[in-house]
Amino acid sequence: MLVEGVHFDLTYMPLKHLGYKSVVVNLSDVYAMNAQPKQILVSFALSSRFSLEAVEELYAGMLMACEKYGVDLVGGDTTSSTSGLVISITAVGIADPGTVVYRSGAKETNLLCVSGDLGGAYMGLQILEREKTVFKENPKLQPDLEGKDYILERQLKPEARKDIIDLFKKLDIQPTAMIDISDGLASEILHICKNSKVGVELYEEKIPIDPLTYDTAREFDLDPTLCALSGGEDYELLFTIDLKDYDKVKNQLDFTVIGHITNESKGKLLVTKSGTVTELTAQGWDGLKK
Repeated sequence: MLVEGVHFDLTYMPLKHLGYKSVVVNLSDVYAMNAQPKQILVSFALSSRFSLEAVEELYAGMLMACEKYGVDLVGGDTTSSTSGLVISITAVGIADPGTVVYRSGAKETNLLCVSGDLGGAYMGLQILEREKTVFKENPKLQPDLEGKDYILERQLKPEARKDIIDLFKKLDIQPTAMIDISDGLASEILHICKNSKVGVELYEEKIPIDPLTYDTAREFDLDPTLCALSGGEDYELLFTIDLKDYDKVKNQLDFTVIGHITNESKGKLLVTKSGTVTELTAQGWDGLKK
């Protein structure tokens, strides 16, 4: 469910992008189970300030996502709202019982891996919020978005990692546990640890951060690692694999091994670039703040 003012701001989120994103973030959850989404149900509540053209824009984005990912929009509901726009989407998929992946399958000595790079969506949001503030103060000023295309797209038009699921099949990799990164890397690692009853060692220096994300975080006086750990909305896949599969992933540009699973008694630990060991938390930690 996506709620105006909580999950999106129509000041800078085009309706077509919103429709696209609202579908993609739901498909991502299905891919995170090593499954294939097949259908979606769309329900939304909207006020009279939305014209028919606005609704068509929203649907155009949804249908664009459906077409790209091979998913059918099969129904849903529409109602009026006295406040903002609310979108609720249910994705339905299919999985092979032998290869379906849950959050509860991580085992000691498993490698912790992630697809893509992290923190970009959060930094895209910071850029948009900054320009919104500038616009409010002076509506005549044009937004300064030059050179930030990658991180803006990470926020406004994310993609689900269907390609990673296809790659697992091609490489004959069976993840033991998996989740998509919607709430930040730290939060998702803790979900896997809790569901699998295991501990973890995460290495800060291994966390993949795009140079543009890194530089933009510094521009905002933010720690790039904290942005990756707690920023969210990257929709990359976080997964664990058996140690024997290391050779299959070590040279893959789409994957990064960022840590390993330990016994639950050892705790959930972050090893910083300086070698300091600290407890992993979903809100960030004092040790890496400037």
